[in-house]
Amino acid sequence: MVMNKHNQGGAVNGLLLACIVITVLFMLSAGFGVWAFASRQDYKMNSDAKVASAVTVAHQAESTAKDRQFAEISKQPLRAYNGPQAAGSLVVQYPKTWSAYVDDSGTSNATVDGYFYPGTVPAINAQSSRFALRLQVLTQSYSSIVASLRDTQQSVKATVTPFALAKVPSVIGLRIDGNYKDQKVGSMVILPLRDKTIEISTESNDSLDDFNKNILPNLSFVP
Repeated sequence: MVMNKHNQGGAVNGLLLACIVITVLFMLSAGFGVWAFASRQDYKMNSDAKVASAVTVAHQAESTAKDRQFAEISKQPLRAYNGPQAAGSLVVQYPKTWSAYVDDSGTSNATVDGYFYPGTVPAINAQSSRFALRLQVLTQSYSSIVASLRDTQQSVKATVTPFALAKVPSVIGLRIDGNYKDQKVGSMVILPLRDKTIEISTESNDSLDDFNKNILPNLSFVP
């Protein structure tokens, strides 16, 4: 009789353990089912919105790429400014979408003094104006210009490297990148021209791509 009671107790404990395991598995299964159902409902209810959002982002990226491509195409063919013989018959080519104001009358301390900007040229005397391209043929010698710049380089952050134009490789000058002059940040090239000096620069990094791809490769003069 004692043995029969012991066996019955073991059977009860085993049944209870099995019930607990089944209950836990059922709860896990039910939880997974609720999560799967919620995810399915979220996808079902929001899939159209998600697809529409993805399509909008794709269209915006495509539109931006097309706008940039059109902006580059609209710059061609390049316009040309032809300087006087006293300025080495300087030729500067720039995007046709830019406007230019150039004083080459020779009445100032610059044989050529030019301002270039997309659209309309801003006020040339305003301290806040930053031009896409500045062009000057100065009456000072190259050595004096370089000496004055060397004195100011100690207080500004700029990189100075030797530079020559692709169309005038025999003339070696300097290129300055960074904070190069009068707190202006961009790039400037200085080249000797007989007893004068050519200074050509971009006063904004926004125009640096044009400066490198359109301006400098097409710049020429007679040394």
